[in-house]
Amino acid sequence: MTAALDAEVAALAGLDLEGLRAAWRQRYGPPPTLRSVELLRLMLAWRLQAAVHGGLDPAVRRQLRRRGRLAAEGLDLGIGARLCREWQGRMVEVEVTEAGFLCEGQLHASLSAAATAIAGTRWNGPRFFGLRSTSS
Repeated sequence: MTAALDAEVAALAGLDLEGLRAAWRQRYGPPPTLRSVELLRLMLAWRLQAAVHGGLDPAVRRQLRRRGRLAAEGLDLGIGARLCREWQGRMVEVEVTEAGFLCEGQLHASLSAAATAIAGTRWNGPRFFGLRSTSS
């Protein structure tokens, strides 16, 4: 069983986004609305492996439930922190508030949402504002 599973997981490496979505649809129904090939590949591989080897054990599930929701990345900068970046010739600024991230009069739930609003395309907020290296 493990050799077949290994082969099935290895075959995922050759699939593009639409191929991964088709593989997901065939096994589990409608695929997640992700645009990341790598994330969808990892999720699909995990589901395939969990079906054979079992998913998370009850103790791990309890630990994850106890941990609760994760705070939006960037809130640890502290209320009042300001992040600035030049984007397409203009300086943009985001302020960390208790309620989220304030940018150009709009409140965003996450730093990534603010970065996406600024850029007009999806961005990782910490990366957009230089809080994370481009390789992470």
